[in-house]
Amino acid sequence: MPEGKIMKALSGFYYVKDQDAVIQCRGRGIFRKNKITPLVGDFVEYQADNAQEGYILDIQSRKNELVRPPIANVDQAVLVFSAVEPDFSTSLLDRFLVLVESHHIRPVICISKIDLLDKEQEQNIQEFADDYRRIGYEVILTSAKWEESMALLKPILDDTVTVFAGQSGVGKSSILNALRPDLELKTDAISSSLGRGKHTTRHVELIEIGEGFVADTPGFSALEFSELELEELSDCFPEMAEASEQCKFRGCLHMNEPKCAVKSAVETGDIKQYRYDHYQQFYEEIKSRKPRY
Repeated sequence: MPEGKIMKALSGFYYVKDQDAVIQCRGRGIFRKNKITPLVGDFVEYQADNAQEGYILDIQSRKNELVRPPIANVDQAVLVFSAVEPDFSTSLLDRFLVLVESHHIRPVICISKIDLLDKEQEQNIQEFADDYRRIGYEVILTSAKWEESMALLKPILDDTVTVFAGQSGVGKSSILNALRPDLELKTDAISSSLGRGKHTTRHVELIEIGEGFVADTPGFSALEFSELELEELSDCFPEMAEASEQCKFRGCLHMNEPKCAVKSAVETGDIKQYRYDHYQQFYEEIKSRKPRY
């Protein structure tokens, strides 16, 4: 049975790439019956009499999957956050980082629109970038107008399936257009009343850039920790996961426990206060989540 990879999902059709051919397929009825949805990024078995009429017969096991955006087998996520318009938010970035870490996907932080900053704003952004680099994250400062910053970004995409994610209006489509100008992805100006861009991407699709695949995904406005448990949260903050090995109590949640190494590291400045504040915020959010039955 031939095998391929789903490159695009649109209006109930799945576009399966098998070497140089792309076959338009539908999912078998049994998927619907078993409440299984084929996802972009899935490796599948299919049958087809021609390029327009194929059926997906089986889906291979996934190494991970995301709900928003709906995609499977992701290697890394480039989290695009603008320096301005909309303003850079460590709270929103940490929310994205926790969600990505919880799915065991490698994050790369990309701060866009650097060309719009004055000297004081640029210094401020550089300090945040250095904070995240010390934690161990790769941080790239970019402008879609700077060819040299695109040259830094492009090799990171090779031999991977990468999700580009971030708020609407931060410049994801502009960066992808700069990486591959023939894409001509639609971009929208920021809405002055909302302070965020309109959604310009309507479906998930894997795009070939260099030697890798990139998913241009719809912008997000709300991100909930619907599947993350309290005990797993600190593992999604690498510097806290490392410090927690020195906590007095196994299973320390770094809130009210005595002799907590994480809280000690916050006091000494080894863990940034704003990172710990976000940890507390996310902790309370998960704690107050309605139970699932």
